[in-house]
Amino acid sequence: MKGEILLFKKLASDALGLSDIGKIINKEDFDKTQSDDFVLTEDEEKIFFLIKSKSDEYCFTNRALIHLDGEKASSSKRNILRYDYYKHHISNPSIETAGTIDLDLEIKFTMGNKVFSIDIAKDEGEAIADLYKSLVAISHIQEENRLYSDFARDSLGTASSLIKDNRFHDHDISKEFEQAANFAYGWYEQKHRENTQKDFKEVFEKYIHN
Repeated sequence: MKGEILLFKKLASDALGLSDIGKIINKEDFDKTQSDDFVLTEDEEKIFFLIKSKSDEYCFTNRALIHLDGEKASSSKRNILRYDYYKHHISNPSIETAGTIDLDLEIKFTMGNKVFSIDIAKDEGEAIADLYKSLVAISHIQEENRLYSDFARDSLGTASSLIKDNRFHDHDISKEFEQAANFAYGWYEQKHRENTQKDFKEVFEKYIHN
């Protein structure tokens, strides 16, 4: 009896427009969403996965998550928020599957310090698994790149400590200082470029099948 009451409440909430369960948008309908207007198509950014609810849109591109955050389901006002993957690393992706009487399942993940929890219609489980695998794969790449960046930083520190007792020649201190500074800058710039991935097109193409 209790289960039937909970099910009735969920059905009633959805029917009255009070729930905020997301639906996955087909790729042929991406251009009909608000998110499409904020994609950097001029820079070859492309939508790969899009979840739309009554108050929010979650648009996953090859470069960022674009979140149209609705304050209220009854309002048309939106906050457009962008989370570039190279700035906001993904961690702890998980899925909470639907129970017997549930109408929805939930995908959760963190980007930087922002925690996302998105309710998805129960019948979208197969498609949401594709998104989950994409987020897991991106998080693995980002973690590996972070480790390589740490190794590069540590190696430069080690090299610096090995020559710390060396002294600049008094007659040529400005030139030697400039050479050392330029070398350090070039080293960090090179390692940053090598270990910072901004475009995850290949990951989404591999895992997204909708």
